[in-house]
Amino acid sequence: MLQAGTFYTLKIDDILPYGVYLSDELGNRVLLPNAHVPADATQGQQLKVFIYHDADSELVATTSHPKAKLGEIALLRAVATKPVGTFLDWGIEKDLFVPRKEQESPMQEGKNYLVYIYLDKVTGRVVASSRLHYFLAETADNFEEKQPVKLQIYARTPMGYKAVINGTHLGLLFKDEAFKPLYIGQKLDGFIKHIRDDGRMDLCLQFNDQSARDSLTEQILQHLRQNNGISNITDKADADVIYQTFNVSKNAYKKALGQLYKQRKIQLSKSEITLTEN
Repeated sequence: MLQAGTFYTLKIDDILPYGVYLSDELGNRVLLPNAHVPADATQGQQLKVFIYHDADSELVATTSHPKAKLGEIALLRAVATKPVGTFLDWGIEKDLFVPRKEQESPMQEGKNYLVYIYLDKVTGRVVASSRLHYFLAETADNFEEKQPVKLQIYARTPMGYKAVINGTHLGLLFKDEAFKPLYIGQKLDGFIKHIRDDGRMDLCLQFNDQSARDSLTEQILQHLRQNNGISNITDKADADVIYQTFNVSKNAYKKALGQLYKQRKIQLSKSEITLTEN
């Protein structure tokens, strides 16, 4: 049987006034409505299609590409909210349904949500959930500290940001590890900073070890030398300015300034940094 939420390459079996029937090697058939039938369609032609349930709960095919398929995560916009749940723009003819019980917080029309796409075992239909912890692991498994990873922000917390790691796991990025306010769905390169005793992972966007601090302090000194020994990018500067200039977080920058001050290479005031080294 053909599986909803999945791409297939199928053969044109029958050409009818309202569309064509496609079939796989086992003889499973599905209708591709006329709106998606190529003008030059011929018997036996192979087409790549996506399978989903239409409004009548029948399996149909489309040549449109959804923004994600079964088992994937996607950032989707809520287009309609009903008492039973919310519909998201999936990129195909029929919107993707998120049951009320599968919403981490009540969804609002017009907002974007990072969701996991799965198959409902009761109805057999493709639906989505913003409760990512139901589907993605929260413990380290095969991850190691300092390992480079791909991150995607999916929620804000009082401590910082929850992020999806490599599309399969969840971790926490603390506020002081962020260069600036991050947005839901944002993709970033990062690292596993620390694996806790319970296996949960703390994340960072870059490491603030001694080697990194030494490199940053040299960048700061070079910046001062190029600007006649004076800079107005103090530890009070906006995080965006610091990131755009040095590509580091405000927290890392403050620590580097502290190191240079202790080494008596700079003087600090509220409005500027002054180079003191010869």
